[in-house]
Amino acid sequence: MITDNNKKLAQWAMDFALKNGCQSAKVNLYSGSNTSFGLRDGKMDKLQQASENGLSISLYVDGRFGSYSTNRLDKKELESFIKNGIDATRYLAKDEAQGLPEPSRYYKGGKPDLKLLDPKFDSLQPDEKVEIAKQIASEAIGKDERVISVDSSYDDGVNFNYRLTSNGFEGESKSSWYSLSASVAIKGEGEARPSSYWYESSLYFDKLQKEGIGQKALERVLRKLGQTKVKSGKYTMVVDPMNVGNLLSPMVRALYGSALQQKNSFLLDKLNTQVASGKLTLMDEPHLEGASGARYFDGEGVATQQRSVFDGGVLKTYFIDTYNGRKMKVPPTISAPSILVMQTGTKNLDGLIAGVDKGILVTGFNGGNCNSSTGDFSYGIEGFLIENGKLAQPVSEMNVTGNMLTLWSSLIETGNDPRLNSSWRIPSLVFEGVDFSGL
Repeated sequence: MITDNNKKLAQWAMDFALKNGCQSAKVNLYSGSNTSFGLRDGKMDKLQQASENGLSISLYVDGRFGSYSTNRLDKKELESFIKNGIDATRYLAKDEAQGLPEPSRYYKGGKPDLKLLDPKFDSLQPDEKVEIAKQIASEAIGKDERVISVDSSYDDGVNFNYRLTSNGFEGESKSSWYSLSASVAIKGEGEARPSSYWYESSLYFDKLQKEGIGQKALERVLRKLGQTKVKSGKYTMVVDPMNVGNLLSPMVRALYGSALQQKNSFLLDKLNTQVASGKLTLMDEPHLEGASGARYFDGEGVATQQRSVFDGGVLKTYFIDTYNGRKMKVPPTISAPSILVMQTGTKNLDGLIAGVDKGILVTGFNGGNCNSSTGDFSYGIEGFLIENGKLAQPVSEMNVTGNMLTLWSSLIETGNDPRLNSSWRIPSLVFEGVDFSGL
């Protein structure tokens, strides 16, 4: 928790920097804690508890910029810390693009609480947390003779931030989170030891799904038995909601100002042009109450707003922070998305599979990469062969290759099953004519 005295200290630190050679400054005061209980086969294997309090300060000195952080919050020590930071910044090269955002872009306050902090967070006892992790493990331990090991974990955390800038921004944020996970390894054919996992997360303990996690992990790994390669060729590709982020990530990264400014983006100069299928409609929805990723301002203090990212496959915005906007001499937008929400269809994953004659359901990506300049990609995958609308054979050790622009132009259907506990609410997706290499 950040107290009024802490806030006064942050204000003092900024004032002190301005009086000692800074033309402008930004201060972030942060506080947080997290716990992690890890069990192996139902017995305690790992316990971690951590808390931190600190202050980071960005200094703008004679056209130069430096950023420094410390967890020593005594005024006397902060005086020397800030003075040393100012002296060090003067040794850096000038960069006239550095600077604070225009004050008109800041969040001005006054909007309702986004309800990201669970008021029950401090009331939970360690014994309760361990018991939940044990319960998760019990759903898989002894349920099948092929089970080799069951890992389960309970994790939670809370974060507070207070931000100030010398040209008029003041903002505070607070949030909590909880996560439960299970991973199950089994004895497969020969030396194979397949494994799989499942997890659930929430900002609120009462809304956290606490049952079925170990059972789901066990079901997922048992489905892997008999994995093999299938014939190379073009297949309809279905990707489940746990893994669609791997395909969306390169598209989102290509929209960042840092990539555009370095001309390291395959979406450079594509604004307001058709870059994907008409099935791709994606919004940034930053103000969803009680949702992971919700916020009224970004790391610069700039006010967030609902924003169309792709509309029917047409690229509608870039994510350009103040610095890169100045470097490129274009208006800045926002430094990064908050909550990405994709327009959904009418079918769940099973319904999408039922509509595929010959395809591959991807349930995991195993390594690979995407070229950020060209969009060319190659990923290892595992999943299932689909024949006549049914899962026919578990597959692994295959690669999917192509180009991101070609891939997203081949999107033919979206599901209705996004994971609402994620800041990326992306459903199952179906792409046609995708290249797979196997046998």
